[in-house]
Amino acid sequence: MAFRLHAAVVLPADPACSVVRDGVVDVDDHGRISFCGPADSAPTGEQAPTESRRLPGILLPGLVNAHAHSPMVLFRGMGGDLPLLRWLREVIWPAEAKLRPGDVLAGMTLGSLEMLSRGVTTSAEMYFHAEQMAAAVLATGGRAVLGAPIIDLPGMHWRTMLADTERWIDADGLRFGDGDRIELTYAPHSAYMLPVEGLEAIAASAASRDALVQIHVAEAADEDAAQRAEHGSVPALLKKVGLLEGRLLAAHAVHLSDTDIALLAAHGAGVAHCPGSNAKLASGIARLADLRAASVTVGLGTDGPASNDDLDLWEEIQLAAMLARLSTADATAVSAAEALLMATRGGADALGRDDIGALEEGRWADLVHIDIDDPAFATGLDVPGNQLLANLVWAAGSRRVTDVWVAGEHVIEGGESTRVDRAAAQADVAEAAARLR
Repeated sequence: MAFRLHAAVVLPADPACSVVRDGVVDVDDHGRISFCGPADSAPTGEQAPTESRRLPGILLPGLVNAHAHSPMVLFRGMGGDLPLLRWLREVIWPAEAKLRPGDVLAGMTLGSLEMLSRGVTTSAEMYFHAEQMAAAVLATGGRAVLGAPIIDLPGMHWRTMLADTERWIDADGLRFGDGDRIELTYAPHSAYMLPVEGLEAIAASAASRDALVQIHVAEAADEDAAQRAEHGSVPALLKKVGLLEGRLLAAHAVHLSDTDIALLAAHGAGVAHCPGSNAKLASGIARLADLRAASVTVGLGTDGPASNDDLDLWEEIQLAAMLARLSTADATAVSAAEALLMATRGGADALGRDDIGALEEGRWADLVHIDIDDPAFATGLDVPGNQLLANLVWAAGSRRVTDVWVAGEHVIEGGESTRVDRAAAQADVAEAAARLR
């Protein structure tokens, strides 16, 4: 059923990051936005939805987590004081060797609930048993852009993994589920985990299906030393194998040269910036200001909840701005508005999606309501727009997310899921995690 949400403040996430006072968002009976703007400009009479709800706080688009491994809630807190490669080899990979499909279902269910409760409506996922991830997201009512990792390791054959991805896309299409909740992608883990011929085959296969490719790029300084020595850089290798010619999302992208950044910009690649995980694992600080100056599309990601250790994208909004300012010694490097846009419109753009990430006619009605009964908003909503955005970004964060809609469906109400029992989901993860330790 079509409905109208009437809020004290609406943030459409347009390129100017406008602040609309006394705003309205209309949702049609297909779950898409039919109007967003000031209440005095909204459709009236027969053109207006008959159902209307007035909200006291701030209405904005659902956040887009541009890079995550959400089922890793199963490993939260394990090996938390190790650097990246030791953490992977000594803790994570041995634990993942014990994974069962049901474990991934349990982990993704809880991860999806955690994100939705914090206003994250879409996540780009790379993890094993991707069909279980899809089932979990369809159950919680969230949205995911997902792929099963393609890796070349003992017992894991990249050709088989690639064929599995191809079969799934050919069977179900790139998008499926109510409200296009699932998008399928190719997910080669990284250049250092695959041979050149594997990267070439993935590039050709993805291009033939117009599919997004998610890949870890230059995350840690020492992880891809061999690829750098042979090809000059990881982006140069990606260009050589054809991956930059298609839809590409480069996760992390920390250790890049000026030439690398120019390559990504010239080919329209998106970057998923994961400042929290990069900081915790001491992987480095991505050159966010330089990426943005080169017009590279940047979204924000949490990475996995075992390396972050949560799925709260509001923290990444703060960290992205703070670390950009700190690394450039420039307090104006990234504003509150710019950081918020990276988590909404920017994340959608990085994924190549024009149907989420903003409150615009025709986009899916993925909406978040922020209640203002909080010290962060003690000065009220009538403050200047820049101050209101600063209070939202720097002071409030996710703690006052009360209601969330995905494709027009009310999936979080009063802070809790309308679809899934959170306590039961937590118990399922506790049971699985005890076996995986």
